[in-house]
Amino acid sequence: MDKIKQEIIRLKLTDTPLPDVQISGLPVFLPGWVWLAGAGPGDPGLLTLHAVNAMQQADVIIHDALVSEDILSIAGSDTEIFYAGKRGGKPSMNQADITDSLVHHAKKGKKVLRLKGGDPFVFGRGGEEVERLVEEEISFRLIPGVTSGIAGPEYAGIPVTHRDVNHAVSFVTGHLAGSGKTELLDWESISKATPVIVVYMAMKKIDIIAEKLMQAGRSPEEPVAIITQATTPQQQVLTSTLRSAASDAKAAGLEPPSIIVFGAVASFADRLSWFGKK
Repeated sequence: MDKIKQEIIRLKLTDTPLPDVQISGLPVFLPGWVWLAGAGPGDPGLLTLHAVNAMQQADVIIHDALVSEDILSIAGSDTEIFYAGKRGGKPSMNQADITDSLVHHAKKGKKVLRLKGGDPFVFGRGGEEVERLVEEEISFRLIPGVTSGIAGPEYAGIPVTHRDVNHAVSFVTGHLAGSGKTELLDWESISKATPVIVVYMAMKKIDIIAEKLMQAGRSPEEPVAIITQATTPQQQVLTSTLRSAASDAKAAGLEPPSIIVFGAVASFADRLSWFGKK
């Protein structure tokens, strides 16, 4: 495989033109390969160079709902772009169809980029997709992305770890909380094991999760921060308490996508907030 001696990356994502950045050593995207790349939480500036390189070489991009038009504009002019978003409560492709599409295009000799919000392997079903590629003997590459569970709090001024507050943090999904099925997460054990819990996909379940954490012994006055549309110009941050978070979120009209931080570090948002300020 020939090596790229020089790759010119031009990101025209703001009103102020950015200078050309000359990057050497980025990989060549070969026909019949599938690359799974994380697009980050929303801010185009959080894309990795590997992700940009992939977008500019891909023949086909199959992307999630949270990948913005600003990010997609980086793709080559001849790239075919397919939407495969999955949003709770809304019509969407099922996972099997998405994976079938990856296989279909790759077997036609296309350079296929699966572009996923955040990181492909953090609540992104990337592992399932790669397992299918292995079964089909399709070559693949994985490109990590910045996950919203870290970037969202940071854009809200919240350190998910702080030497004076906590030395552990748990990242969990709230999607199935109170689903009526056997709980996939032992909320009592999580509550006792870690002082800070960062929960993905939890907006519609925040009342159930808060109740489970209080039942596990956490204080009703524990700080909580809810971050919606993280790292984008539409970002909103609401600070509350475990007792009041659900009612405060409803009163504020907050909508997914969201990241919710439970624990003392959430209070940092009130004094370290920086994003959107001039």
